[in-house]
Amino acid sequence: MQGTTEELEPRTALKEPKQADPLRGTDVAPPVAVPGTYTCPMHPEVRADEPGPCPKCGMALELASPVAAANDDENHELRDMKRRFWFAAIATVPLVVLAMGDMLPGQPISQLLSARVRTMLELLLATPVCTWAAWPFYVRAVQSVRNKSLNMFTLVGLGVSVAFLYSLVAALLPGVFPASFRSEGGEVAVYFEAGGVIVTLILLGQVLELRARHATGTAIKKLLGLAPKTARLLEDDGSETDVALDHVVVGNRLRVRPGEKIPVDGVVLEGASAVDESMVTGEPMPAEKHEGERVVGATVNGTGALVIRADKVGSETLLSRIVTMVAEAQRSRAPIQKLADLVAGYFVPIVIGTSLVTFVVWSLVGPEPRMAHALINAVAVLIVACPCALGLATPMSIMVATGKGATMGVLFRNAEAIEVMRKVDTLVVDKTGTLTEGRPKLVSVLPETGFDEKALLRLAATLERGSEHPLAAAIVRGSEERGVEFGEATEFESVTGKGVRGNVDGRAVALGNLALMTQLKIELGGLADKAEALRVEGQTVMFVAVDAKPAGLVGVADPIKASTPEAIRALHKEKIRIVMLTGDSQTTAQAVAKKLEIDEVIAGVLPDQKVETIKRLQKEGRFVAMAGDGINDAPALAQAQVGIAMGTGTDVAMESASVTLVKGDLGGIVRARHLSRKTMSNIKQNLFFAFFYNAIGVPIAAGVLYPFFGLLLSPMIAAAAMSFSSVSVIGNALRLRRA
Repeated sequence: MQGTTEELEPRTALKEPKQADPLRGTDVAPPVAVPGTYTCPMHPEVRADEPGPCPKCGMALELASPVAAANDDENHELRDMKRRFWFAAIATVPLVVLAMGDMLPGQPISQLLSARVRTMLELLLATPVCTWAAWPFYVRAVQSVRNKSLNMFTLVGLGVSVAFLYSLVAALLPGVFPASFRSEGGEVAVYFEAGGVIVTLILLGQVLELRARHATGTAIKKLLGLAPKTARLLEDDGSETDVALDHVVVGNRLRVRPGEKIPVDGVVLEGASAVDESMVTGEPMPAEKHEGERVVGATVNGTGALVIRADKVGSETLLSRIVTMVAEAQRSRAPIQKLADLVAGYFVPIVIGTSLVTFVVWSLVGPEPRMAHALINAVAVLIVACPCALGLATPMSIMVATGKGATMGVLFRNAEAIEVMRKVDTLVVDKTGTLTEGRPKLVSVLPETGFDEKALLRLAATLERGSEHPLAAAIVRGSEERGVEFGEATEFESVTGKGVRGNVDGRAVALGNLALMTQLKIELGGLADKAEALRVEGQTVMFVAVDAKPAGLVGVADPIKASTPEAIRALHKEKIRIVMLTGDSQTTAQAVAKKLEIDEVIAGVLPDQKVETIKRLQKEGRFVAMAGDGINDAPALAQAQVGIAMGTGTDVAMESASVTLVKGDLGGIVRARHLSRKTMSNIKQNLFFAFFYNAIGVPIAAGVLYPFFGLLLSPMIAAAAMSFSSVSVIGNALRLRRA
């Protein structure tokens, strides 16, 4: 064993604060992962300073840091196991030929070698295989007893050592054995080939398992490979320099040329382009980016040139956070794992007991030589019942599913979120930023007689340029998109709660709500009815008056995301009830709900009232998921059984949620549910394979078929079956990569 292993957080000066786990409702300290710290994929609470075996299950520890683990191409454990396997295989082939060659016609081995010489050659070949090649198994077996955590290596170490030591004594001191150990010819049988083949096959299983575990980290490797290595820094004097990515700091101006990867998360300062964000969102269509819009590091710039301001660098970028979330989720434990842990806790002692009973029964009532039969069948029971497949059933599926989710734009915070996602029957959604884009947009312009659309917008937008209100920004932005040229505004005045007024191109212009028009004593006539019709559609309406006469109106709305209607339809097909929970007015909320066919609307609520609504639904027996993107949604996200954060929203929302949709598209919930169902189905298949295999294998190894069919299970066949069961479980889990 190397280093010190402990079930504690790694020793590090930087500890993350405890945070609320939205699924458990209690404070838990997240595992801290630092380079040089090792952990067990099946028991993430185990921490060690150096690589070595896990004290609980015996599996090889791996680097806890996702970045370090993904960049660790050496994989010392795999290299060591491969070296031992090939040595064992080369020595075991002639060993099996010596032991089994007489099964060929003419007994060629006995014709060439005497029984004594053959036994000594077998001893010579088997000794390095059953000592040096098998040494890791013995170390882990002793460690499992010392830590009172019996595992597969307990059984392997016990089985191989018993078979080898018995054969060693039989080869060197055959005279010490009584008649019950001897064949009809008076010889004491040796089982060197059984020990050698068992070691070789289990080493092969370890090599295949380590390779498969390495494959489960493919998603993280791909994500890390997306990040560019350098960025083009714009200096204050106008010069440009290529610098390493880790030298970029917040506030730096960076140039992104056509076809290049965007180095860090930031905001576009100059230029326009289409950016391929598929690697982090799963969305194939490029996203148009203009001045003021956000861009994500590692996404690919299209044909336009951009200048961006770095907003998030290093571990704060979206890509880095995705890598961390994926790694932590892969090492978390699903509730269904408790079943496997419970069974495994009793399984090994039961198997050892079964092996002892097998030995006693065969030694008393078995055929001659009774003791030899008793020993070999007891060893077969130990080998065939190794619970490796049982231990791998859940973690392997979780690791693969989490990586797959990341490539689909769905990030699971932990394994429990994957398990419970499929149970959701009620989805509570915030409106702004979740169903809608979260950014007001100019959608309606209705000029009165004497004005056309551009003339009306010129007056309104010129005046609104002096306002910092979000609605004013929407009008200005919408006018720019329509190619409107601005005039000059003077005597600007903001009327709190009502609107703005001033002079534009020498004309008195007022823009605001009905209260402002009433204050200015402007008769609106039929314009008021038009405004009410737009309000019913969910628009915020502002009247425009010029020279004390009505000139028209403009309507601003928060547009529904293009992906939302299809996502709602897909969720309804999943038989999910959708409840919209918003702080907006009832009129606006109902307008959005009507368009999207949402089942229930609760408007005008405060953040604490959102939590109360979630609790009410839960008391009604509903399994609730909450989707939101703002700080005000965080308490409700934590209260729901599954909190779903929009990746386009705030960091607080993402920290409070158990699932994050990178693109902020509700369609990701449907993908998450499908993946959840497939993952749980995969886990149940794995557990069935493991349980069924042991239920069949142990009785056969014990010899229950011998009285009826004369069949016995050789320890060599038992070792092959045990290795196959583990590999089959891993192979089944890897099928999720094609989900």
